Amino acid sequence: MDGSGKPDPVKRKTSWKKDPDAVREDILNVATEEFAAHGLSGANINEIAAKTSTSKRMIYYYFGDKEGLYGRVLERVYSSLRESEQALNVADLEPVQALRRLTEATFDSHVSNPQFIRLVMIENIHNAEYVKKSEIIPTLNKAIIDKLEDVCSRGKAAGVLREDANALELHWMTSSASFYNVSNKATFSASFGDSLFSVEGQKQIRERVVDMVLGAVVLGYQPNTRE
Repeated sequence: MDGSGKPDPVKRKTSWKKDPDAVREDILNVATEEFAAHGLSGANINEIAAKTSTSKRMIYYYFGDKEGLYGRVLERVYSSLRESEQALNVADLEPVQALRRLTEATFDSHVSNPQFIRLVMIENIHNAEYVKKSEIIPTLNKAIIDKLEDVCSRGKAAGVLREDANALELHWMTSSASFYNVSNKATFSASFGDSLFSVEGQKQIRERVVDMVLGAVVLGYQPNTRE
């Protein structure tokens, strides 16, 4: 530690020479913040280098160029979001309860990953140019669809889900509501107050998103009841 109580930059650099993975991880952490705050065009590689005590040359050594770094950041935030959903095992749950758990997990993962929301908004400005270039992101996204397809298949076989229940549509519904809850928090609060973003407000909104998704496909579903 230096006199300020912060890690000594010299020791930090020395340790990085022994651990290149730590270098990449630190660069990605800072780059995620910079791209989320300023976008692809606004983020400054020199600023990222300064905040990581590395150099522009080192960043380019690991990631090729600014676009390569941005693409890796995108893959990383998608991985973080999908890992939380993937970690949830719903195969042993009955279909309606499984759908509830997946919906709740998607809502929670969006709330916990505001940087993901900002980066996806930025990537949509670029018409998904960098998502299209990624070989990883489509695979990550397919995993949640596969889980929902299994739930739909089991639910139809058990006679508890509508025959037209569609995994991709369910994912769209869940993601759109969960995404808006985070992406439009500032403007929504400015227009209508922030009551929906209190602890109790978010609890209610989470339940309403579950009601919306389950109500669309669960036969005889009644809001505010636990299946």
